[in-house]
Amino acid sequence: MPDPNGFLRYDRRLPARRPVPVRISDWREVYPPAGEELIREQATRCMDCGIPFCHDGCPLGNRIPDWNDLVRTANWDAAVESLHATNNFPEFTGRLCPAPCEAACVLGLGGQQPVTIKQVEVEIADAAVARDGLRPRPASVSTGRSVAVVGSGPAGLAAAQQLARAGHTVTVYERDDAIGGLLRYGIPDFKLEKQHIDKRLAQLTAEGVRFRTGVEVGVDVTAEQLRAEHDAVLLACGALQGRDTPETPGRPLRGVHQAMAHLVAANRVVAAAGDGKPALATLPDGTPIDAAGKHVVIIGGGDTAADCLGVAHRQGAAGVHQLDLYPQPPGERDAERDPWPTWPWVLRNYPAHEEGGERVFAVAVQEFVDDGTGQVRAVRIAEVTVEKVDGRRIVTALPGSEREIPADLVLLAIGFEGTEEQPLLAQFGVTRNRRGAIDSGPDWQAADGVFVAGDMHRGASLIVWAIAEGRAAAAAIHTYLGGVGDLPAPVDPARQPLAAR
Repeated sequence: MPDPNGFLRYDRRLPARRPVPVRISDWREVYPPAGEELIREQATRCMDCGIPFCHDGCPLGNRIPDWNDLVRTANWDAAVESLHATNNFPEFTGRLCPAPCEAACVLGLGGQQPVTIKQVEVEIADAAVARDGLRPRPASVSTGRSVAVVGSGPAGLAAAQQLARAGHTVTVYERDDAIGGLLRYGIPDFKLEKQHIDKRLAQLTAEGVRFRTGVEVGVDVTAEQLRAEHDAVLLACGALQGRDTPETPGRPLRGVHQAMAHLVAANRVVAAAGDGKPALATLPDGTPIDAAGKHVVIIGGGDTAADCLGVAHRQGAAGVHQLDLYPQPPGERDAERDPWPTWPWVLRNYPAHEEGGERVFAVAVQEFVDDGTGQVRAVRIAEVTVEKVDGRRIVTALPGSEREIPADLVLLAIGFEGTEEQPLLAQFGVTRNRRGAIDSGPDWQAADGVFVAGDMHRGASLIVWAIAEGRAAAAAIHTYLGGVGDLPAPVDPARQPLAAR
């Protein structure tokens, strides 16, 4: 029985972030652990609604009211079990997911602030580590069937764990030198310290999952070889093809890069430092891509742009401007545009924004300006209006509004165009659709015995969708292999987020 007055007695409250001057001097996570008293207080705000719309906001179907009440009553072991029943990696989602479940919290309908679902989730996940160190749950009996998982991001890892626990032999292939996909080298440590990945990998290894790094499927091992060695294949290679702006004058200048190139280089430096090895932030060809002492311009207004902003601060940028094509969003939900419980278009202030830099809204880059040597020295921007006409975006520059912003380093964080064009696609007989993703049938198969899940299937999306699709694809593979019983399948391939129709 929940506390019916909890939301009246307690206001929404998060743990205080580490002070800005302290946190930008290192790469540790912004949020310190919350105390048990604070988390129990916040969990008490959950009303256990008759119809918990937070379930619909989360594609994993997390039993949010259940584990909130278990935390309220200090039944942490049961809370851990309830959370892991639907989510393989709550320590990842609790740190990285923007929490569509909170946007769908019924308290938001009544004018209250939603429950701090995401914070409660991460504290339960951390409690699991503290209590039993993520106890492995290996299968008691082997099915004798083998599955190859290509890609080690959250979708691939979730599928691998589900299949291994069902008794299948699972091998994960990763072209990078370490397991984790974007979690490893795409997400800065101030959002996700890599120890959390390593602890999960230890659990998966103990459950029988095999990992092969430095192996690019389609190059180092062919699709034909994988088919010969395994009974099924899951493609979970992500959506890493960054959107570009080749038509903008000056795009080929030195100093103009994709945002992910900057994030990966910075993450590699942090990883090397953790191993006691000196390293510089450079591209694979050795080109420096460090923000230290530079005027940085980040183009884009989403999560990736905010990640670049935080990295630039920690690298010691001289100044940072973040440019957004759209006007500044409102501070609160516009019920006519985004009715509850859909995900609202509102101004989102990330921790990186309180660390410095300037946000500029409703502008577009007209030119990357050459310093005369082939190096960018500025971006020329103009104020713009954006309209949708017959489904097409029309951007109009306002006459007389042009100006220049100094720029030694420009980072393009304007989204992704789907999975990369790579040799394995043709070898497996699959092609990218017009969104750059890989289509599947209702059973998650893209070709006979070849399944697809995560961002590679739906395009760049949230980590909860990646895990949900990985779990669902694992269930389909289990059935395909003649496995006994059913594995949980939280979504089908056509499932979409909550939206107003």
